Amino acid sequence: MTVAGRTAPLSARRIVAAVDLVLRRERKRARITVTVVGTVRIRRLNAEWMGHDWPTDVLSFALPTPTGELLGDVYVCRPVAVREARRRRIAVSQELLRLVIHGTLHVIGYDHPEDESRIASPMWRRQERYLACLS
Repeated sequence: MTVAGRTAPLSARRIVAAVDLVLRRERKRARITVTVVGTVRIRRLNAEWMGHDWPTDVLSFALPTPTGELLGDVYVCRPVAVREARRRRIAVSQELLRLVIHGTLHVIGYDHPEDESRIASPMWRRQERYLACLS
């Protein structure tokens, strides 16, 4: 596990712990890189890979290898996380941790609806349970 990117109000140790918790509880093996980025980079990635020309909070990419190993990249946008944390009146570190968990779940195959019903989806409930374990 490597953690790269800008300084965030979330330590590398907590990021690693979040990814490890999800992988352990889901009984999955994967090598996941988490990168904290700004709005310019996340917008570019979102446009290039998802066809959406706006900044988003988190993007995940999974690559199963011919050997069966799963590799994943999770990109978390700190400015979008800060804005969402303020809107929800929660700590920025909590929102960043939520996004790391969310991205990790996507890497290992979970998905959710794109509309507002996503917060009632099994993936979202799982995400919130893991977040509670780390709080």
